[in-house]
Amino acid sequence: MAVKLLGFLTALLGLSLIGFGYKLAAVGGSPFYTAIGLGLLAAGIQLARRRQSGFWLYALTLAAAFAWTIQEVGFDKWQWIPRGALILFLGLLLSLPFVPGGLRDAPQSPWAPGLRNGPLALRAVVALLAILGVAAWFVDPVETKGSLPKVAEAGNAAVDPSGVAYPADDWVAYGGTNLGQRYSALKDINTGNVRGLTVAWEHHTGDLREGDSKDSKEYTFEATPIKVNGLLYFCTPHSIVRALEPETGRVVWSFDPKMQRDAQYQHQTCRGVSYNDSATYVAPAETDPAQAQAAAAAIAECPRRIIAASVDAKLYALNADTGAPCRSFGTDGAVDLKAQMPGLQRATYQETSAPLVTRDLVILGSAIADNYYETNPSGAIRAYDVRTGAIVWKFDAGKPEDTAPLKAGELYEPNSAVAWTQLAADEGLGQVYVPFGNRSPDQVGVSRSKEDEAFIDALAALDLKTGRLIWKFQTAAHDLWDRDNPSQPVLLTLPHKGAAVPAILIPTKIGNVWVLDRRTGAPIVPVEQVKVSTQTDIPGETLAPTQPMSALRFTPAPLTEAAMWGTTPFDQIQCRIAFRSNRYDGNPFTPPQASGGSLVWPGNIGVFNWGSVAVDPVNHWMIATPQYLPYIYQLVRRPVGEPNKRMFPGDPDSKPGNENLGGPYAVSIAHMRSGLGVPCNAPPWGVRVGVNLADGTTAWKHRNGTVAGQKVAGVTFPIPFEMGMLAHGGTLTTAGGVAFAGAALDDLIRGYDMQTGETLWSMKLPAGGQATPMTYRGKDGKQYVVIAAGGHGSLGTTPGDSVIAYRLD
Repeated sequence: MAVKLLGFLTALLGLSLIGFGYKLAAVGGSPFYTAIGLGLLAAGIQLARRRQSGFWLYALTLAAAFAWTIQEVGFDKWQWIPRGALILFLGLLLSLPFVPGGLRDAPQSPWAPGLRNGPLALRAVVALLAILGVAAWFVDPVETKGSLPKVAEAGNAAVDPSGVAYPADDWVAYGGTNLGQRYSALKDINTGNVRGLTVAWEHHTGDLREGDSKDSKEYTFEATPIKVNGLLYFCTPHSIVRALEPETGRVVWSFDPKMQRDAQYQHQTCRGVSYNDSATYVAPAETDPAQAQAAAAAIAECPRRIIAASVDAKLYALNADTGAPCRSFGTDGAVDLKAQMPGLQRATYQETSAPLVTRDLVILGSAIADNYYETNPSGAIRAYDVRTGAIVWKFDAGKPEDTAPLKAGELYEPNSAVAWTQLAADEGLGQVYVPFGNRSPDQVGVSRSKEDEAFIDALAALDLKTGRLIWKFQTAAHDLWDRDNPSQPVLLTLPHKGAAVPAILIPTKIGNVWVLDRRTGAPIVPVEQVKVSTQTDIPGETLAPTQPMSALRFTPAPLTEAAMWGTTPFDQIQCRIAFRSNRYDGNPFTPPQASGGSLVWPGNIGVFNWGSVAVDPVNHWMIATPQYLPYIYQLVRRPVGEPNKRMFPGDPDSKPGNENLGGPYAVSIAHMRSGLGVPCNAPPWGVRVGVNLADGTTAWKHRNGTVAGQKVAGVTFPIPFEMGMLAHGGTLTTAGGVAFAGAALDDLIRGYDMQTGETLWSMKLPAGGQATPMTYRGKDGKQYVVIAAGGHGSLGTTPGDSVIAYRLD
């Protein structure tokens, strides 16, 4: 009979919860799951005996579970799921009309009140919870609804106060311009008509991952095209540069550098290319005659050029009209960026970001493999003549005072701080802004000197002409968490104390958004020093007692056991046990340790990453997509005298991973997930926010992205619940009041109302859109929005090779 069968299931569920709950209680966690398990076991026994008291016991247990849920997480419906969904579903089955018919002591009437009507009591509790569930659907404690204030009619200003024109018909650099705003003055597409966007054309690059033996797992199509010189230019993961007709997607030319392929590359991606027009260039009078002659010859060969860097660390100059290599640049059209590099080992030195190109220079850093080896190549920043490829200056954090190019036979400083992301520049001020990250190894700092620490996680402003340091601002102290400055700085003018101040924004992995005066590095938004953890079991390690935090930040609240999540009570208990079993000091700076794991929150993917933030520089708005995932770090001591012993299993020919070969510790870095593969922290895992930069207030916040297409225990989830997903990529803002982003893991591109954050338009992409959209006007007079959709290998989004353009019909 149904009641007996459901009784056995209830008892089994109760026994399981008792077992899992005991394990949680044994590590200091909540005992409530054990109590719930006992209630279900008692109810199940009575139901199996076909006694109506089983319904009463079930009703009381269900009510107690709900009361506990409210006490822990309030009216956050997504956090109700692991605590009560399974119990409520079984309660619904028990409430079906025919189930109580098999009771030995069934009530005379289904609606008769009294202690002997357990089925009615259960139905009452289930009905109450159903009503509360419906009410909770319209309540979201995460969301903030509001509107950003307009200070001007968006788009009326055509030129930034720095003198740089806002992009309109063209998109001339990775971030629109070298200011990195990701903003367009175009407003043909606006909040009133964006719903009419349709696909104008789709281009397939044909550049797909070729398998584990040839290509990295971290194979990603993250390119943002540029539109200039009447063409659309971009690069593919294998560093193929392509020029398309902007109105049709027709291929005009393609250049394949035949990059050296290696499955060990930590990141196999190319985020963009850059452009230089030298057709009207006149060499300054003080230019050396030989240099002027070389520049003239280079201009004659390639008056307009595309500058591209490849994953295997070569810098190319291509004729922007034909795609032919500019043979007068470097050696036969290329510069070998690995020349004079110390510490080169397999797949350790890469280029992944678009070079920054000014009127005269190409300036770039490098992407050096994290944690493969204890020592690494140099993180030197280098500037090359954009016409000849001759090196003009260097800035090496290991020897910051000497910016002159190396002499023959000299090497750059080994293992100096690295800047792997996009740079920004204010050519009017004559400054280039370099966001430095860490040096190897990321999680152990015992070998670092004061000189090493000086530029780790620093934003450095360098003189454009000479590379000389003008100022620097440190965003973290003694970094042991991979707290790189991962984002392109954003330059705009902001009101401050009654004046218009040239500002710079630096989003960070910790969630800080630093707002500084870009002339001097002085903070515009207040900075405070926060006391953090100082205890470690690593011999010789001295932790920084405080860390700087910006008043404008999206650093998440400290994790708690109650904030652990799962799709069932069982995998949530697993996450609770993991929370209790790893060190966590309640702040983002819990140090890695050798004697067990450390919970790092937010994890090293960062609240912000290479997608940076976008702004409306006219209205002083910032649109951003913070993301939240915890990680578990654990140092693994290598046997003394065996510096190259591998501590993690795997094919010796596979990538070194986080071995830190040559050093005393390997490091395990694992995303904190449940046994069913879902994040252990409760959703949202990603939000979108709108900030008024004039006063630093957040006007609106919404969950960003749905769970459609995500896998739970290997099964694809079909329902597009908007729970808030990781968004790895950037945002485009426009004078039309619409922001565009495609970075979330549900393979959608969306258009948002910039004032309110509400979704106005969305469309399914053929692959993951982990890239930053851009926009331009074609020769046909129409505005286009373009995004690369090729997926992200390690995030598991749909792979592909598409570049897609949208326009209004």
